[in-house]
This record gives sequence, structure tokens and C-alpha cells, in this order.
Amino acid sequence: MSKVNSSPPVVQLVLRPGLIDLGWGHPDSALLPADLIRQATNAVFVTRSQEALAYGYATGPGPLLEWLQSQIYLNEGRKPELEQVVVTGGNSWAIDQICTTLAKPGDCVLVEAPTYHLAVRILRDHPVELIPVFTDEDGIDIEQLSDRVRQLKRSGRTVRMLYCVPTFNNPTGRSLEAARRQQLVDLAGREGFLIIEDDVYRELSFDGPAPVSLWSLDTHDIVIRLGSFSKTLAPGLRVGFMTAPADVCRALGENGLLDSGGGVAPISGLIVNEICRAGGYQANLGLIVDAYRRRRDALLNGLEPLRDRGCQVRPPHGGFFVWVSLPEVKSAMRVLERAEERGMSFLPGTKFFVGGGGDHALRLAFSFYAPEELMRAARMLVDAIEVN
Repeated sequence: MSKVNSSPPVVQLVLRPGLIDLGWGHPDSALLPADLIRQATNAVFVTRSQEALAYGYATGPGPLLEWLQSQIYLNEGRKPELEQVVVTGGNSWAIDQICTTLAKPGDCVLVEAPTYHLAVRILRDHPVELIPVFTDEDGIDIEQLSDRVRQLKRSGRTVRMLYCVPTFNNPTGRSLEAARRQQLVDLAGREGFLIIEDDVYRELSFDGPAPVSLWSLDTHDIVIRLGSFSKTLAPGLRVGFMTAPADVCRALGENGLLDSGGGVAPISGLIVNEICRAGGYQANLGLIVDAYRRRRDALLNGLEPLRDRGCQVRPPHGGFFVWVSLPEVKSAMRVLERAEERGMSFLPGTKFFVGGGGDHALRLAFSFYAPEELMRAARMLVDAIEVN
């Protein structure tokens, strides 16, 4: 019997033939600025070839750190010191390294319910206890969070940190209400736990400026804010950044991974720096925000019939996702079966809860498909919900 040779895959994305799969929250490859990245790469190798090919500085290339410092001040109104900025290998890398460096076995890590399901996978790679915290239409319920923290402390447990996506949340698309942002930061300051603010979608704001970041409100030195170029340039670059208290940045910069490895992706960091300083980043951002806004609107238009069928569809003001709440009599898993029979797919809400929940909700990603395909998928979903 002859042996069938098959090449190993190159990318994470796997699309099933004949299916519009709104489960993938990936940027559309057609929107990735290949020419811009190619030109910047050439420029880096003309001007910085020896630096680009060497071990990098632990916390990231100096020019990119300086650009981030000035851009954050321009956008946030708060200027971090250079010692408060670290170039990361993307937000997933950062979450893992924060836990590796700062968490201890048995620590409690609070997570929103619902929350980004793959961040939960990263957190579960560490010997910590995940504790869900209640959210409503305005985000984390601060009073219930405060009660939960006090209960945990009375039981002798250590609350180390809270992981949240407060702006254009994954999976719900909503943003934490303005007053609650300050309340959350002040609560963490009083109770002595860190906040990991996953801010990956901040730049993808469709209806005006994004809400103020938790980091910009922080006077307690407890917020670790994570940003990324994965959604605004290309995920394959593996470049993100962190703004955090100086002692946190120092601890990360001095850990074995960055000290031995010479930072993360020095070449990619210099390429991103070249794009940013030449004006390509802002120009590309304008193009993709417009494209994703049109995709959001197409999906929402297609879902409009659901409003008359007992479903709740809350329009997101940014990011990649629409969250649909079904009537209690509707099972998201049963709807998924019906939807795939018709040619579309999604992620059921159960994926996004620690400790149970989400049986009557689903997440739709509008980032990967063109508007006309999103309209088709929405019609299939509406039909699947009607007959479920």
C-alpha cells in the first residue's frame, strides 16, 4: 500500500467547503496590507539590517517603544514612561507571560462571564483557579465583583488578577460603561489585585472615539493594558505591546524568556516601527475600519428579522463580533446544527463561560467575510432560528 504524503498546515484557519463560518474571528486576508509590509521590510534591511538580524533588546526595539510612547499619549492623554512599555509577541503571549511571571500556584484569577474563550485556555495552562464574575448589558457588575473578592479573601484565597476585555468585548461586542471603568480601577486598587486589560480592538472603533482605557484611569499602578498589531496590521507579525507599572515591565524584561531570547520578534518590531513612522499604519487603519464597519452593518441588516422573533441583537460600536441572545426555549447548539445544514456556522455561547452558561446565546464574527456573504449567512441563521 502506498503511503499518502500530505504537507503539514501553514495557517491556523481551517475552512470547511460550502460553509460560511462566522466562528473565526480572524482578519480577512484580503485586507492585510502585504505591499505595505513588504516595502517596510525592504526599508528595514536597507537601514537597519545588522540590528534586525541580531538579538533584540529585551523589552523591544527602542524606536518602536518611543513611537508607542508618543502615540499612546496622543490617543489616551496619558504618557507612559519608556520603562512602562514592553513590546510583546501579541496579546496571547503577553497573557501567558504575565501569569508565568506574576501568578503563584493556587492564586485566583477573575474572568468575565462571558469572556474570550482562548484567553481562558491560556490561563488554564497555569496552576491558578479561574473565578467567573457576573456581567450585564453594561459590562462587569462592580458590586457583585466586590462581594466576590471579599468572599474569596475571607476564605483565605489570594485574588491575584482580573482578566477582562472592557472595550468592544470578545465575545459580546459591548464596552464597559464609563462610570464602571473608574469604579473597577478603584476597586482593584483598594483590594490589591491586578487588572489585565485586553485592549486589542480599541483602534477598530466604528462610531466615534473608543471609551477611555482602564490604564489611562489608573492612579493605583494596577492595570496592565495589552494592545496588538494583529488586528490592525497582520497577525503573522506577532507584535503587540503592553503598558503597565514599571515594576511589572521590569519583571517581564528580566525573566528568562526575554533575557535569553533577546526580546520577541526583533525584525517584526522594526518592520512595524517603519510602517508606523512612515504614516502607513494610520492610513491602513482608516481603510480597514471603513471595511469592517461595512461588514458589521451588513450582518446587522441581515439579522434585523430576529428582533421580531424574541432575540436580542446588540449592535457593537467596534471590534469583530455580534452577540445574539436567543429566547429561553431556543438552544444555541440546536440552532448550530440547523445553521450548518443550511451552510453557515458560528460559535455557541457556551464556549465563552467559565463554570457554565451561554446555552441560549451565540457569537458571530463579521471580520473575515465580505458584506454580501455576511448577508447570506444572516439569512441562513434567521431561517435556522425560525425552525429550531
